Amino acid sequence: MSMSAAAVVATPPHLKTAIPACTQIAAFPTTLSRRTTSAAKPISITCSSTTLQSPASATDRVFNFAAGPATLPENVLLKAQSDLYNWRGSGMSVMEMSHRGKEFLSIIQKAESDLRTLLNIPPEYTVLFLQGGATTQFASIPLNLCNPDDAVDYVVTGSWGDKAFKEAAKYCKPKSIWSGKSVKYTKIPSFDSLQQTPNAKYLHICANETIHGVEFKDYPKPSSENTVLVADMSSNFCSKPVDVTKFGLIYAGAQKNVGPSGVTIVIIRSDLIGNAQPVTPVMLDYKIHADNNSLYNTPPCFGIYMCELVFEDLIAQGGLVEVEKKNEKKAGILFDAIDGSKGFYRCPVEKSVRSLMNVPFTLAKAELEAEFIKEAAKEKMVQLKGHRSVGGMRASIYNALPLVGVEKLVAFMKDFQARHE
Repeated sequence: MSMSAAAVVATPPHLKTAIPACTQIAAFPTTLSRRTTSAAKPISITCSSTTLQSPASATDRVFNFAAGPATLPENVLLKAQSDLYNWRGSGMSVMEMSHRGKEFLSIIQKAESDLRTLLNIPPEYTVLFLQGGATTQFASIPLNLCNPDDAVDYVVTGSWGDKAFKEAAKYCKPKSIWSGKSVKYTKIPSFDSLQQTPNAKYLHICANETIHGVEFKDYPKPSSENTVLVADMSSNFCSKPVDVTKFGLIYAGAQKNVGPSGVTIVIIRSDLIGNAQPVTPVMLDYKIHADNNSLYNTPPCFGIYMCELVFEDLIAQGGLVEVEKKNEKKAGILFDAIDGSKGFYRCPVEKSVRSLMNVPFTLAKAELEAEFIKEAAKEKMVQLKGHRSVGGMRASIYNALPLVGVEKLVAFMKDFQARHE
């Protein structure tokens, strides 16, 4: 489904509020003096708690390969640091703002506007900033999109898809139409082989499995006209362009590519809102949040602010087309090192569906894995241990992990291999 440029950039009504211009003012003084009417000396009061510390050197930073919460762009962190005490002359931190004040409204509106720009989200889709992680959406989705007796389909390509499938069983009639468990979640099925349920309410996929490192490079098409595609994009959200119009709903935890933990983003076709099951808790009802522009209750304000800064940074990089090129280059370097190690390192995932975000690998000599992780940490490369359920190693190389970090890891891998072959 193609969209005209005008349709793509149309602004939803709630985003048309003017963003207030703020004038920078000086930070609050850390020393106050009170003059007396007598000849006595002034009384000086020093507030040590307001002393601003100078930023740490960049050399103090590690290369953080964690799967989430994960590394954030350094320029974003420094921007947040500079505004932390006094956001744009408002006289307060974002953490202190009323979520209904004009200052925070400008933040959340710009966050949505920039996300719409990045993903070319059409106006007939609603963007929600929620809480509870993607895991909460495992329940929210069936509660909002179907009735208890409705059939829904799940393609289970890893642990997170499996968790989503099991949670849905409480609220509808889910069917796993394909599972990669028998092959240890190392592949994605041919779409033609999927036996979809006629008139299922939705077809659910996990676009990128963080633990097992498999990623959809394309997306299955629902076989029925009334079936919508639903995707958990938590670990590859905003890592590449996505045609939003292929989906009825996209959801993602922010803590991997676009912000800190605590923010969950839902992009939903607006006509799907408003049919929640009667038992749906108010905080899981999409209509409640849509009607209140994600401000029904106090949202994760600072997390949304950080997302806004990250979106702004991604746009400055040239958008998601350019971001994807960088991610492909980083992943290519790492996979080449693994595949070129003559079996010393091994990635179990089928090459055609290897994730650009999460790279699991093992050593031929499993007894060396603990030593590998220990030595890497000494070289300021941390969080390389694989998920507890699968073991081995895992390098999560999200948008903000710089190329130099991957190059350093590859150099370390080659040196480690030379010393232990």
